[in-house]
Amino acid sequence: MQIDVFSRQPMKGNPLAVVIDSDGLDDAAMRAFARWTNLSETAFLLPPTAPEADYRVRIFTPMQELPFAGHPSVGSAYAAIESGLIAGGKTKLIQQCAAGLLPVDIEHPGVARTIHVQAPVAQLRSISTEVRHAIAEAVHVAPDHSHLSLVDNGPRWWVCDLHEASRVRALKPDLSIIKRLSEEQGNLGIVVFGKEYDGPARMAVRAFCPSDGIPEDPVTGSANAAIMAFLLARKDAHYGESYVASQGREIGRDGYVTIRHAANGAITIGGQCVTVIEGELDL
Repeated sequence: MQIDVFSRQPMKGNPLAVVIDSDGLDDAAMRAFARWTNLSETAFLLPPTAPEADYRVRIFTPMQELPFAGHPSVGSAYAAIESGLIAGGKTKLIQQCAAGLLPVDIEHPGVARTIHVQAPVAQLRSISTEVRHAIAEAVHVAPDHSHLSLVDNGPRWWVCDLHEASRVRALKPDLSIIKRLSEEQGNLGIVVFGKEYDGPARMAVRAFCPSDGIPEDPVTGSANAAIMAFLLARKDAHYGESYVASQGREIGRDGYVTIRHAANGAITIGGQCVTVIEGELDL
């Protein structure tokens, strides 16, 4: 299946390829298939090896396997239900992935189905002065810009608060610097965000990961979860415990992600999905 995640409108959100029955595909075949789809991620569904899990997923970019990614997790749950791999009436699932066992909540089963996936626990890491100055140059902020952090929630993201959505949307980052830094530091890329004042979203987000072959990712679940972890760490209450983020408009994808912080400390990312392709491949 090919699914647009974080949208109910085809050709919006973030496209995801999902192989429903991946038993028998080895690592090389999965990598080759992910390169062939040439999407930001491809997900492979497998029988779980943990008794409490409903399904297992492996997630590949065109360049590497990821322990966790947001839109493949939301899209994989959707594909598992749509394909009949999981009973459609279930409202709580457990996804097994390289990052562990992640709870999945299904709201409004049916056409309006919304899927929320719990992100792995995030860790905030230190950033050297040299890297901080390079990031500042890449996204055109002052070198002493204090609203910057490195968040690890499976993938590792530099998170930068640009304060205003207008700055986020107008940003023309230096992708060559981001690519070099990501390759040197082993990070996926940089995500920037700012306050949105009009429309259904309270936050504008953009994510850049050129070292992974994706200059700008359409809509990024893990990056949005990383932003919430960053906000919690600095005790920023402006956005509250739940908000909607807009991402992808600048590249014509216009997706929406719901981010929540639960009482138990968990961060979830959620949204809707729509199927755009169903079929078979003979490999």
